[in-house]
Amino acid sequence: MYDINQIINREGNAPEGDLLDLGDWSEQIAQELAGEENITLSKEHWDVINFLRDHYQRCGPCPNGRAVLSLLEDNFSQQGGKKHLYHLFPRGPVVQACKIAGLPLPPYSADASFGSVM
Repeated sequence: MYDINQIINREGNAPEGDLLDLGDWSEQIAQELAGEENITLSKEHWDVINFLRDHYQRCGPCPNGRAVLSLLEDNFSQQGGKKHLYHLFPRGPVVQACKIAGLPLPPYSADASFGSVM
C-alpha cells in the first residue's frame, strides 16, 4: 500500500490546489471543493471520489491523466462510462474528481482531449 503523504511530500509541497496531507481531506472539505466547482455531490459522485482515493492508496499515483480516465471508464462502464463521468464532472472527470478527492493531479491532466478544460 502506498502512503499518499510520503508521495506528496517528497517534493516538499503539493501541486497547486491539492492538499498537503491525505488526512487533511474530509467529506466537509470535499463538499466545499465541489461547491467551488458548482457541483452538488450525489452518491454517484461519492462513488467516483472514493474509488479514486482507494485506488491511490493501493497503487500510488497514476503515470498520467489519460491512465486515470481509462481506469475510471473501465470501472464505471456499467453506469455509462465516459458519458456518465462527464455528466458528473462537466469540466472533466480527471481534474474535477481528483481535486474534490483531495488528490494530486496526475501529470498531463490539463489536456482537453481527455477531460480538462482548465
